[in-house]
This record gives sequence, structure tokens and C-alpha cells, in this order.
Amino acid sequence: MASRLDEKTVAKLVAEATAAPSMHNAQPWRFRFVTGERLMLLYADLERAMPRSDPGNRALHIGCGAALFNLRVAAAHADLVAETALSPDPQDPLLLAAVRLFDPVGRLRDDDLVRLHPGIQQRHTSRHPFADKAVPEDVQATLCEAAAREGAELLFPGPWHTETVLDLVRDAESRDVMDPGSDEDLVRWTRLGPEADIAVDGVPEYAFGPRKRDGKAPVRDFAGRRRVADRGTTTFEHTPHLALLSTPGDGSDDWLRAGQALERVLLEATLADLATSLTSHALETRDLRLLARDPGEGTGQVQMVLRLGYGPRGPLTPRRAVGEVLDVA
Repeated sequence: MASRLDEKTVAKLVAEATAAPSMHNAQPWRFRFVTGERLMLLYADLERAMPRSDPGNRALHIGCGAALFNLRVAAAHADLVAETALSPDPQDPLLLAAVRLFDPVGRLRDDDLVRLHPGIQQRHTSRHPFADKAVPEDVQATLCEAAAREGAELLFPGPWHTETVLDLVRDAESRDVMDPGSDEDLVRWTRLGPEADIAVDGVPEYAFGPRKRDGKAPVRDFAGRRRVADRGTTTFEHTPHLALLSTPGDGSDDWLRAGQALERVLLEATLADLATSLTSHALETRDLRLLARDPGEGTGQVQMVLRLGYGPRGPLTPRRAVGEVLDVA
């Protein structure tokens, strides 16, 4: 009979899972641990959904998938073997994944996941300029392999394709300007002034980064039309290094796989001393997402645009306490 997992270990697993990135740091997840079965259940928290910018909950699933991957890494680091099932109950669409945790007796622990563990706490989104320095080809190959191991594809677009993606970002920004209510979710999930110092979720103003005076880097301005003191302006990259993460399909399980692939890529990038940021701005409407595809092949569904480079990793952003997201049965 398998031994029981102590509450401290379970809480640690969830704390590391929730270090994952999510759209506007909304942290749209809940966990339930069934003690007798050593079973961790991951649920979507629809109270943290974004009806304007993520009406189909695609980004919500990607964020939860990233948390799921961190959970797998944390489990391996704790000398546990995790067996994962996506969407285990068709009658409960909010139950996104079930992870059964075993002692490594007669099972092989994934040592490659253990290797990625330090990246969980080191990875932070950076909204600062990156150096004008190319990402080496061997590092690109490592990141592509990381995505492939999770059933996704990572593409480093050529100059023409990169310009197309940047045009799509600018198109999305223009649409926002024309739509007065488009910033509803952004306003809800940003924290300004004294609120930033006590925030447990959302994007606090100290993580906004400087305003972009010049350059083509796709960096979202979380201040929007609001004034934020002491930010300053600066020049970003004129030739940003982008990568597109795609999945073969575009259903809820594909989005969960995209989230796991995304986090695996981000942890590998962090261990390679790369700074990273994400943008889904050009992917929030399906018509723009289709245009982001590889113009040569035109297959797959682009789920995320990554910006990679050498520069500051950005500050730690807040997370909710484990007790707020974990229920132990």
C-alpha cells in the first residue's frame, strides 16, 4: 500500500505549480488533493476568466497547463512519479487534469524534469529591453525539442514572418484603441499605487517595465491610458527575437498541452540565461491567430508568441497563498 503524502509536501507541490505564468497573472486554477488516492485534481477557476480578451477560455487553459507542468516538475523533484490524465471526466468540464502521484518503486522518475526544477523560481516575465544579441542555434534547438516533448511545435520565424507577426500585434493594438471597452480585463487585473504593494494576483505596476519610446518589441503596456509614476521611457529591440508555439489542434486539451509545452520551453530558456516575455495580444481573436501561422506550411494553431533575449528577467510577481487555491480531501 502506498504511503500517505504529508500536507507539507502537498502544499509545496501546489506552491511550485502556481509559480506558472497566466494571462494578466490571473492565476485561473484551483487544486484538490484526494489524500487516500494520492490524486491531485486541477480545476479551472472561471471567476478568474476574461470574457472580453479570452472569451473561449483558451488562455485560461494555457495558464492551467503551465501550472500542470510545474506540478510535474515539482513532483519529480520530490522523488515522486506523476501520471497525468487530461480532461478525465467528460461530465465535469472544469476538471482539467488528474495527476496521480506514486513513489518511484518500479517506476522511472523523470530526471530531466528534476533538472528543470531550479527554473521554476528563477523564471519571471521581463517587460524590459533585451540586448541586440542573437539566440544561439543550439539553444534554439533545445527549446524546439522541449516543445516537441510536450506535443507542440516551436518555430523561430524568419524576418518576413516576424514582420507579419509584429504587424498583427500592431493591428490588435489598433483594435483596442477603437474599442473603448477592450481594456476591461486589463484594468481588472492590474494593480496600481498602494494596491500593488499588497497584491496577491494581477500585474502590479512595478512589473510593467518602462514605456516603449522606440523599437519593435511586442511588449504590452499594462498602464493603458492610465498614468503610472516613475516608469520612464526607453528604446526596445528593433529586431526582436520571437518564437511561435503551435499545436496541431485547437481544442481544450490542445490548449492544456500548449501550456505544458510553453512552461517547459520557458524553464529551459531560463536555465540558458535567457529572459522571456509572452504576448497573446495578436492571438486573442481567431482571425488574427490564423494569420500568425507559418506562411510556408500554414498548418497548426499558433497558441503563443514568445519574446526571447538577453536582459533583466523582471521582478517576481505576486501569487495567492496555497491555502486559497488548495483543498485537501
